[in-house]
Amino acid sequence: MIRVVVVDDQQLVREGLRALLDRADDIGVVGMAGSGRAGVDLVTRTRPDVVLMDIRMPDGDGLTATQRIVADLALRDVRVVVLTTFDTDDNVLAAMRAGASGFLLKDTDPQELRAAIRIVAGGDALLSPAVTRRVMRAAARGPDPQTAELLSPLTPREREVLAEVGHGRSNAEIAAALSMSPATARTHVGRLLTKLDARDRPQLVRLAYETGLITPGRP
Repeated sequence: MIRVVVVDDQQLVREGLRALLDRADDIGVVGMAGSGRAGVDLVTRTRPDVVLMDIRMPDGDGLTATQRIVADLALRDVRVVVLTTFDTDDNVLAAMRAGASGFLLKDTDPQELRAAIRIVAGGDALLSPAVTRRVMRAAARGPDPQTAELLSPLTPREREVLAEVGHGRSNAEIAAALSMSPATARTHVGRLLTKLDARDRPQLVRLAYETGLITPGRP
């Protein structure tokens, strides 16, 4: 059973999400909270697999709550999916910087919502092509020289793999593009996560653009 906590300041939204998720045999809502602060407290107590986190809430917004959850080593296995009605580049980037493993709009189809929870609970990142495009648009502002220094420990091969991750490609696609096995691609991605102190693939995508390793429109 995938254990989920819902954090949203609107009771109707919370109850609606619980009703949608409870229809799945493998997903169960173990708690709900109406503010960022209460959400962090609830997650600390229940340690769910996935948190559905609203952005704009009283008493601690969702991005701050996400940062607190991600920073807590005791909650390292908890994955946060930011769920919001606000579809702007700044919110996407802020959610990724906060450590969210996914980003969904509240009008997402119920089946897609349940599938997203399964993806994130399984250890993968929920990074849709639409989200990747928004990261690319924001990256068009130009790389941050200080951020670019983060890539200095990487080997040339690791830079190639990071570029492929930045384009949103899976391990199998990276393997095909760079003539390696999927297992080797997975190993490289794991090393990138360690060397760049990144929590998951969304953070690698962000770093690939913010460091200027790849630029919007470049294949």
